[in-house]
Amino acid sequence: EVQLVESGGGLVQAGGSLKLSCSVSGISLNDYNIAWFRQAPGKEREGVSCISSSLGVTNYKDSVKGRFTISSDNTKNTVFLQMNSLKPEDTAVYYCAADEGRIATMIPALYEYWGQGTQVTVSS
Repeated sequence: EVQLVESGGGLVQAGGSLKLSCSVSGISLNDYNIAWFRQAPGKEREGVSCISSSLGVTNYKDSVKGRFTISSDNTKNTVFLQMNSLKPEDTAVYYCAADEGRIATMIPALYEYWGQGTQVTVSS
């Protein structure tokens, strides 16, 4: 059974930092791309960042470049999202997802497995 479990969300003031974790079981990060998505109330789910551990390739949504860093620890089958300089507009439920595609993307429809999400709230 494939499971993705997010953790690390919470309430933080603007300018603060959080580190999200996505613990993956049932599949190997060597074979799957992992992406972080977020969804704010009343808005569509959007891609934040993605990583292909096997290729060493990462990508980011423009608005988080320079503030967020995605990384993976394949020995622990865990992907992280370090979020610095957080802004109120980063407030959302953050999800991690897995895709077996050749290239990592931030297109939600391409991702087969999803976690349950973790709430990130940034106060002004």
